[in-house]
Amino acid sequence: MRDIKIFACNTAEKFTEEVCSYLNLKMGEKDSYKFKNDNNFVQFKESVRNQDVYLIQTTEVPVNERIMELLITIDAAKRAAAKRITVILPYFIYARTDKKDQPRVAITSKLIAKLIETAGADRVITCDLHNSAIQAFFEIGCDRLTGSYLLVDYFKKKKLKDMVVVATDAGSSKKAYKYSKLLNCPMALIDKRRDNNDDKACATNIIGNVKDKSALIFDDEISTGGTLIEAINICKKHGAKEIYAGATHGIFAGDAIERLDKSCVKEIVVTNTVPLEEKRKIDKIKVISIAPLFAEAIRRVNEGKALGDLFLYEK
Repeated sequence: MRDIKIFACNTAEKFTEEVCSYLNLKMGEKDSYKFKNDNNFVQFKESVRNQDVYLIQTTEVPVNERIMELLITIDAAKRAAAKRITVILPYFIYARTDKKDQPRVAITSKLIAKLIETAGADRVITCDLHNSAIQAFFEIGCDRLTGSYLLVDYFKKKKLKDMVVVATDAGSSKKAYKYSKLLNCPMALIDKRRDNNDDKACATNIIGNVKDKSALIFDDEISTGGTLIEAINICKKHGAKEIYAGATHGIFAGDAIERLDKSCVKEIVVTNTVPLEEKRKIDKIKVISIAPLFAEAIRRVNEGKALGDLFLYEK
């Protein structure tokens, strides 16, 4: 690897340290803080001139603060004459606002894409977008990694008996089918209804057999937990022996963790794309690191190699 420097935004230090450890590199040094007037300040403490610069930002709340810090950091790198600036967003900010599905609303994920471009980024690497079409919002390169193989590998090692992958609704059936093929087990489908703009999901029936089986529920992210809890309840109602959940992004908004802890789910497995504070961790939640996957993507980009193999579970 040549002429490379990796920097962490304020809440991404731990994730960045894992990436740098994998690559046997030292994390770059910079200052990032606020003035008394609430304005952000970013300064690199070392030269980035003609360097291949990687800026890592996670999505710990407050989210809007993370966006502003990232944009200022990109601009600072650009003005410091970095050769190439790659933004690493393990979880893409505002990813769920990806279409104009109501009158007079913004497509915020596209706005974020344009802001990152305008600030001066040359490339973005992210993971398991809510909608893969978000990649088309960029005029610069946007690579989308996946945490699927990590989740599949984790559950394969558990050697659960009589597994069935359960799709939370018709929209997630394609995703569930992929997991069922990788785990070599059948799938079932929950018939679910969602009303208006609220986060309340109502599961009404299940197509397929979960009785006396280990039910596995996969999704890209767990936010309020409403969809997952409804799925857990209906699996339990239909006689599932054990219920597990897996997601790339553990958002756990609001009281999601408390509600999930009270549910009958046995284990929830997520990656560390979004930091989970120690005080919020519970025994039911297992966090596995996806940092090595991003580290390998950084290595390949720096060396001019293809990323295609990173999308294959076998690799």
